[in-house]
Amino acid sequence: MYREMLSRFGLATPEILFPASGVDLKKWAVIACDQFTQDAEYWEAASAVVGDAPSTLRLIFPEIYLEKPGKQERIECIHRTMRTYLEQGVFAPPVKTFVYVERAMPFGVRRGLVAAIDLERYEWRQGKKALIRTTEGTAPERLPSRMDVRRGAPLESPHVLLLINDKADALLPALGERVKAAAPLYHTDLMLDSGAVTGWAVNTEEDISFFVQNLETLASGGREDETSFLFAVGDGNHSLAAAKGVWEEYKESHAGERGIERHPARYAMVEIECLYDVGIRFEPIHRVLFGERVNGLLETLSTLPGAVVTRIGNGKELSALTAAFSGKNRLGLVLDSGFYLIEFADCGLAVALLQPLLDGFVKETGASIDYVHGEDAVFRAVQHPARRGAGILLPPVQKSGFFETISRLGALPRKSFSLGEASEKRFYFECRKIEA
Repeated sequence: MYREMLSRFGLATPEILFPASGVDLKKWAVIACDQFTQDAEYWEAASAVVGDAPSTLRLIFPEIYLEKPGKQERIECIHRTMRTYLEQGVFAPPVKTFVYVERAMPFGVRRGLVAAIDLERYEWRQGKKALIRTTEGTAPERLPSRMDVRRGAPLESPHVLLLINDKADALLPALGERVKAAAPLYHTDLMLDSGAVTGWAVNTEEDISFFVQNLETLASGGREDETSFLFAVGDGNHSLAAAKGVWEEYKESHAGERGIERHPARYAMVEIECLYDVGIRFEPIHRVLFGERVNGLLETLSTLPGAVVTRIGNGKELSALTAAFSGKNRLGLVLDSGFYLIEFADCGLAVALLQPLLDGFVKETGASIDYVHGEDAVFRAVQHPARRGAGILLPPVQKSGFFETISRLGALPRKSFSLGEASEKRFYFECRKIEA
């Protein structure tokens, strides 16, 4: 019975490859590829930690390098390393199981469930309804490079996070209590002061039935237009959209082949988490712009409705004021060693008004834009000696009403929020074959 319910909710039990005995798990687990995109020192430090040891670092394409020369050679090396790991016993025999995960961080524990989702039940295109929906705008121009990495890859490892709207935050803790009596599948500290992670198998009929029956309760509790909206993509949407694109390519080129509907590329591994988990902090994603004409940003931001600009003494004060609730929208601007607080009318999310302005500014001036996690990363980026930059600090996004907003208005502007700071992102650990 639970298998039918899993299918109804777009889920499947993944067949997971875990590192074999003897693999150093602290070197194996590596943070999501879309983090620290302006911090080469982080990725150099991660590489120094790993050395020559088996590691998911060698199975991913850190996005800081996506626009660097040698992209195709790097992709070929990734695919070659995947096959080497499969052939040389880096993985233990596959295990068909969900995984209940606890991520320990300085401020608390975040809970999740690693599962496979049916990409046929996920949609990122605006205006289309689906069981699994994106929460932020997807930039189609960002997909080809990510599809290149997945296309032809024999393996995947998940960094995508899906959110469920369990306001009582009851389901995952209760599932954890059921499975934690057994020994964990794995436990390891994470590199570069990122906490620790532990995973337990969820593979008995009783435990899986418990999970899907509670999902049924969550699904039936929504309004009519929300009953098919069970999962919101909280992190890694472009990677998930790339996976869907590769699956759609494969499906079209192999149309009519026997068993194609069961091909492993139809699915993608994710971690399901609760929006209201105390271990999930909604953090803003800040903007950094580079170019010779970025000094025009102050004038551009001054055109926001009802904008009032105040010069602030230092970055710490600017950060605090930007994050403080005042009844108005707020942004912080770091420009030419100056700090500016911009207050403007509260007529929607700050990022919803900001992003169109920035898109126009980039088009007009030829500036480049990057999206960074953490205020410190903004301040470091704008101090880069080799290029002129400006940073924009955004205020936090509230959890309350989040699902309702997505259901009513659709996806938020791209890069509207982050689930925690960069170091809190998911670390790759589990792998799964995606070639038949």
